[in-house]
Amino acid sequence: MTSIHSSPSASTSTEDVSDSELGFGDIAKIVRERWFTILGGALAIGIATYGATYLVEPTYTARTIFLVPQQAQSSTASALASLNAISGIGGLGGIKTTGDQYVALMQTVNAQDHVIDKFKLMDLYEAKFRFQARKELTKNVRITLGKKDGLITVEADANSAQLAADLANQHVEELRRLSGELALTEAQQRRKFFESELKRTRSNLVASQEALQQGGFNPGALKAEPKAAAEGYAKLKTEVTAAEVRLQTLRRALADSAPEVQTQLAMVGALRGQLAKLESQDSEPKDAGYIGRYREYKYQETLFEMFSRQYESARLDESREGALIQVVDVATPPERPARPHRGTTAALATLGGLLLLTLVFVIRRLKAKSKS
Repeated sequence: MTSIHSSPSASTSTEDVSDSELGFGDIAKIVRERWFTILGGALAIGIATYGATYLVEPTYTARTIFLVPQQAQSSTASALASLNAISGIGGLGGIKTTGDQYVALMQTVNAQDHVIDKFKLMDLYEAKFRFQARKELTKNVRITLGKKDGLITVEADANSAQLAADLANQHVEELRRLSGELALTEAQQRRKFFESELKRTRSNLVASQEALQQGGFNPGALKAEPKAAAEGYAKLKTEVTAAEVRLQTLRRALADSAPEVQTQLAMVGALRGQLAKLESQDSEPKDAGYIGRYREYKYQETLFEMFSRQYESARLDESREGALIQVVDVATPPERPARPHRGTTAALATLGGLLLLTLVFVIRRLKAKSKS
């Protein structure tokens, strides 16, 4: 008979593998044996971590929310109506103010420098150069636009609750300042345009009036009945000027190849031709003699009246728009710091301590089994 003997080396190898491995039951046994130490150590780690969070300087977050109304796109009809224009000439694409524009304005160097100077952020951020302070401010202030509701949210972080609220609210004030200076709406643009034209026309009117007074009267000028002729000339020249202004308004938004621009160009050309024909009928130059001076005076007077009416109309439209920025929630000093999250940090530290201490005891048991 042949006896079969098991290999001693194979048996030894199996024992080594089992000695170097721990199953789930072994780990559970270790936890049951050391539960008090593991739990106590984990709680100690959590309590220590919670106390350490008080050594970290708190960060407060303040939030303000405001609504920027969408500006209606201006049309050619409204733009031309403001200039006593003929109706029925197509549409004018005005500048449409979007929420993205306002977000970008609050992030400009102009706005950020005002904020930095107002709150002395160069010293607070310990910045040597202004661009470093801007970079830190950008990191501490988050400006977002809600795509669905159209609300703009400004969140500001600071080590002081009051400073956080002031930073958020100041960004809204900077937006108000910039929007007033830059004339973002169609009414503001018209008001600025007519304001500059009104100033120029006023000075021209004064000059033409002085020239007319210095010229005096003469029988030949009176026989020519210059009043009716000059008033007709002034009216036609005013129409030419108004048509040129309308053309300038169209060219700001449309290309020269657009049908609206081409129509207006033809109208300007026709009016200029009528004016040239009227001027050629008078042998006396328009800028010489009493008739010429009277014509110039009546032209400037009519032009001044037209620009005055349109300037007041633009101011009225601007006032009707009201406040561009409607604040929904004003930033107030937060009652609690946003960071650090003491409770969450302590809970995570406690959980980490449980896992770490369990791992330590498991490794110690493996080492002890490998030595035996």
